[in-house]
Amino acid sequence: MKSLFYKIFLVPVFCVSVHGQSHENSPWHITAKNIDTNNYYGITVANGVVGMVSSPQPLKVEEVILNGVYDYYQRGRVSNILKTFSHMNMHLEVDGVRVEQNNVDDFQQHVNMKRAEFITTFSVKNKVNVIHKLVSLRNLPYTAMSIVEITALDDVLITPINYIESPNHISDVRNLYAEIDRPHVLIPLMTSVGFSPGKKTIAASTSFIFPEKHDEEPKIIHEDWDYNMHLMKFKKRLVKGETYQFALVGSVISSVHNNDPHNEAERLTLYAKLEGIARLYSSHVQAWKKLWESDIIIEGDLRSQRAVRSALYHLYSFAREGTSYSLSPMGLSGLGYNGHVFWDTELWMYPPLLILQPEIAKSILEYRFERLQAAKENAFAHGYQGAMFPWESAEDGSEDTPVWALTGPFQQHITATVGWAFWKYFEVTKDLEWLRSRGYPVLKEVATFWSSRVERAHEGRYEINNVIGANEWEENIDNNAFTNGMVKTVMEYASLAAEALGKTPPADWRHVAQRIPILTFEDGTTKENETYAGQLIKQADVNLLAYPLKIISDSDNIRQDVNYYAPRLDPGGPAMGNAILSVLMARLGDPKKSFQFFEDSYQPNELPPFNVIAETAGGTNPYFATGAGGMLQAVIFGIGGLDITGNGVQQLKTSLPKNWKSLRLTGIGKEESTFIVKQ
Repeated sequence: MKSLFYKIFLVPVFCVSVHGQSHENSPWHITAKNIDTNNYYGITVANGVVGMVSSPQPLKVEEVILNGVYDYYQRGRVSNILKTFSHMNMHLEVDGVRVEQNNVDDFQQHVNMKRAEFITTFSVKNKVNVIHKLVSLRNLPYTAMSIVEITALDDVLITPINYIESPNHISDVRNLYAEIDRPHVLIPLMTSVGFSPGKKTIAASTSFIFPEKHDEEPKIIHEDWDYNMHLMKFKKRLVKGETYQFALVGSVISSVHNNDPHNEAERLTLYAKLEGIARLYSSHVQAWKKLWESDIIIEGDLRSQRAVRSALYHLYSFAREGTSYSLSPMGLSGLGYNGHVFWDTELWMYPPLLILQPEIAKSILEYRFERLQAAKENAFAHGYQGAMFPWESAEDGSEDTPVWALTGPFQQHITATVGWAFWKYFEVTKDLEWLRSRGYPVLKEVATFWSSRVERAHEGRYEINNVIGANEWEENIDNNAFTNGMVKTVMEYASLAAEALGKTPPADWRHVAQRIPILTFEDGTTKENETYAGQLIKQADVNLLAYPLKIISDSDNIRQDVNYYAPRLDPGGPAMGNAILSVLMARLGDPKKSFQFFEDSYQPNELPPFNVIAETAGGTNPYFATGAGGMLQAVIFGIGGLDITGNGVQQLKTSLPKNWKSLRLTGIGKEESTFIVKQ
């Protein structure tokens, strides 16, 4: 039985013996060699719920982020997404010596984006070769798995060690260990349970999976070190030439996700243990294979292909269908922006997901729908009707922006942008039942808010004063271009939604939309706000009126606005402005400039060793999923020419950059269509 297991399982299913393999020409791999631990920015493996950030240290995970749960810790008076137990960490001792980054050879790491797996390989002083594969299982939202393969170069004693560490903000930690004995398997369960500052229960549980029969499995040793850490380990003697493979599975969950997180974490880990490595891994790979049916394929430019795939990989990793979780600017890569949800989601990350993964996009909208009542209460508190969505949203949908940031009460364009995103979902899917139960209830409250928010100065002009627009360098200004443009757009969308359901929309919605001004300079260039005088801007604002809003549609006016505002983009600002300029230049028939803006939207922001992108050029806060969304829009809606219209997804005529032979967009929309652009 044992020899049959190895024959079937090790060779055909995994083929993980990757020592010496080169991925230099692979469009699916990003490889790190000659790693500088002092200049290392990890890449994330995630499944939409559990995010794990890579470390330059062998077998270690830098941190573990749990989606959907927030608490107050380390960030003052606003909530933060939960950094939870680090449960997938491992040590390895070889002949009694602990493996560290400074005593290994041939240390390499790479991410296989096709299978969403992070692989580390190294050798230990002519004694062993090690391959460590880490996945956040797409098939099990709360569970991760490591597969470790050790090949003996000499007769050795190995001691693999799994340890669970508790971050300081988790209190009253209980470290537990149990063994469940069954006739054909022994199930070791190492568990940590504790409480967040707000007394939410957090639990993590791990177990080893061995290839041996029950009576041949190594003996597990449990050591309870202190309040913050305990471990389990086993010893195994290998003879020269022998290859040994085992796995670690671990689940993490909170009382936000389940009423009994302690028992559920152990149940999920037990389930994974008994599923076995092959079934877990195969299901994970198949889930990602399905995701990658919606892909962006660039022929002729490997650098662009990898960058685009990396952006897609991260957005797919950070979100998940069948949930009501949204996306923060940093996804599940860390604690950046507290894990809060901004307009970054609806305007920047959502459109690529809507085109490629409508079911994931639906989950993102469900997050807002479930918090509609909180948005209505926010509008009431500010003296308005309808729903006023918060600038920073976390667990319950109330405003969670720090008080010192004026964006909280004044960056109100987010309320219009949320409504815009809801209508775009209907345009892509034509799902009338969803529009009735989800889309229109939100659009109705959004339009009601803006009807009450505009200042009806006189019959011909309804102003929106005292706001912060997309360009956050300009605070408390009047008649901001993007704000006014998005409000005009969403008021029409709310009216169309009502009519699609056979309802008569309030006449005031279109009445208001027609009277909101878009300001211009004397030469016809669109003016960003009432007092704007040509200063540097943080990011695109006016140019968003041409895409995605299409309020400005004349090509001469679009080019005039691009020529005026492109030189005024602050090079220290986020990269999304360049992405919008890329879209516009592609649609204006200038592929050379479009490609230049496309590259400017991500290349200056790349950090070693995996080219993860930061928010700004020279920044150090990856992974900036907002920027990834912008860059993907440059490819999909710019160079690729796709356009979301009242008639669904259509394709405009565009031209490719000279070094791209073809661009293929697959799995688009509900019909999973393919769109192609060729030279």
